[in-house]
Amino acid sequence: MSLIEIFKILLLILLIVCAVSVNLTHRLLPAVIIFMSYSTIMSIVWLLMESPDLAITEAAVGAGVTSILFFLTLRKVNENEEMGRNTDTGRKTGADNNSDSPGKAAEPGTRNRKGMIKEDRS
Repeated sequence: MSLIEIFKILLLILLIVCAVSVNLTHRLLPAVIIFMSYSTIMSIVWLLMESPDLAITEAAVGAGVTSILFFLTLRKVNENEEMGRNTDTGRKTGADNNSDSPGKAAEPGTRNRKGMIKEDRS
């Protein structure tokens, strides 16, 4: 077995690891970084398969443009979350809105501490 074949097998194993780990990651930023590394490894695989046009396309679109769009989207989502935390929407917050506290029922349509809408259980 030549060194190139071992390198190809290693790259394929890394592709599988990236594909599985991007699905198991719970946070968005590490998922985008893993996706970017997947695209980079895939472009190297295309190059080793003597397909430079696909390698350049994968590097430009997969690791480049798509990752930039994901990063911009993450920034926008984080800005919207910060604005949502800092704005007073007129809803009850804190202990008044805690459905876990005994004796206090949450109003239908209010949100709990995690931002989830509470359902009317009656």
